[in-house]
Amino acid sequence: MRVKDMTDGLLLPPGGGDTIQAMTLKVGAEQTAGWSVFEAVVAPGFDVGAHLHHEAEEMFYVIDGELDLLAFHPAAAAGSDWRSWRSDSGAEVLRGGPGSFMHVPAGCPHAFFNPGPEPARMLFVVTPAGHETYLRELTRMLAAGPPDQAEITALRARHDIQQLTPLTNRA
Repeated sequence: MRVKDMTDGLLLPPGGGDTIQAMTLKVGAEQTAGWSVFEAVVAPGFDVGAHLHHEAEEMFYVIDGELDLLAFHPAAAAGSDWRSWRSDSGAEVLRGGPGSFMHVPAGCPHAFFNPGPEPARMLFVVTPAGHETYLRELTRMLAAGPPDQAEITALRARHDIQQLTPLTNRA
């Protein structure tokens, strides 16, 4: 995808942007090669599952609600529920409220989960730009009926996503 030649900045009113699933794309690959920025609403009980990207870096900033946040390599005996993981250095999952921030370097396992009864909102930044392409493809795949897990695995592999624990809704 070619980045549009932009000489002016981008101004969006509250709620402005392109809605993809429960996220609003604020800026992406059509405007810049540097990053994609989303405002995301995370439903109660939603668990993105632990995963990693070999090339991409991500940042998460909690605006409203609470999220359990993971951004470390687990100790060798890590189980299938990432919320109980600990790192070799003793790092644990953080329950973060408004103002909490998480940076995820390339290659670092990470996840988020909404443990509360209300939706949480966060600002989500991924670099390089283009994560919206994955989200749009996943949306089309899910709209076609029950997803074939092999197709989802192949889609994730094409977009630098290695899923470590399942994406679930624990509500």
